[in-house]
Amino acid sequence: MKSRSFLLVALTVDIIIASSKFIAAAFTGSSSMLSEGIHSVIDAISQLMLIWGVRSSKRAPDEIRPFGYGKELYFWSFMVSLVIFILGGCISFYEGLMQLNKPGFNQSQTWNYVILAIAFAFNTISLVTALKAFNIHRGRKPFLEEITDSKDPSIFIALLGDVGDLICLVIAFIGVYLGYLFNNPYYDGVASMAIGAIMILISLLLVRESKSLLMGEPTGRRTLRKVIALAEADSTVIKVKKHFSTYMGPEEILLQLNTVFEDNLTTKEITDAIERITKNIKTHFPRMKQIFIEPVAK
Repeated sequence: MKSRSFLLVALTVDIIIASSKFIAAAFTGSSSMLSEGIHSVIDAISQLMLIWGVRSSKRAPDEIRPFGYGKELYFWSFMVSLVIFILGGCISFYEGLMQLNKPGFNQSQTWNYVILAIAFAFNTISLVTALKAFNIHRGRKPFLEEITDSKDPSIFIALLGDVGDLICLVIAFIGVYLGYLFNNPYYDGVASMAIGAIMILISLLLVRESKSLLMGEPTGRRTLRKVIALAEADSTVIKVKKHFSTYMGPEEILLQLNTVFEDNLTTKEITDAIERITKNIKTHFPRMKQIFIEPVAK
């Protein structure tokens, strides 16, 4: 399992920023700043859930879970996506509506500007850390393609969360500034609703990707073609008739090959061939932790 230090960086940043945003909201009465505080709290909760998911997914297989606990990370990633949507987006949107119904804020917005600047700086640090981890996995793939193809939700959730944070900070600044400039608190309420909408959109994308991973995604076609070629290169194999694969975790793949062997082989020769092919596949593809090769008829 790769390092998840970026999650600890993001968690620390979110806790510091959330505290400062709530202080600023208390002094200024800004709705968008309160929404930003809620946003940061939800982000911190999300990081804790992802950290727990990573730790749980590392547990070794046992009698209860013979295929391991790798999908714990996918479950908690799905829960994080729902938390961002329910607690983050909806509460922020509701807070904006309340501000429109009962407008009003303190005229002095210095606190808001200072906290927003500090939050922007800290979130940029967190984004850079998550982006480095993301780029290591991405290689030369396009950004969006890597998000849809990635099998490690902890990375793209942290990255999209940081991108959303920066966008929402800009929206909060615009809402606070325009409200003060025109002495109109409605701008602040609209900004809060926009922050909620951004969080909901990001959450919907994360829900889709996390759900797909939780239900099971197969290995890429290019990798499967190489695996089949390795199996069929063995002198005892006629062909691989069918293949099944699924990710049990970011670094763990379950593979089954229904294989047609030569007719004149003894049971021991087939057993030896299965062990040889399995070892060869694991050597070339270390992520394939569990491989089942089943002899089948032509």
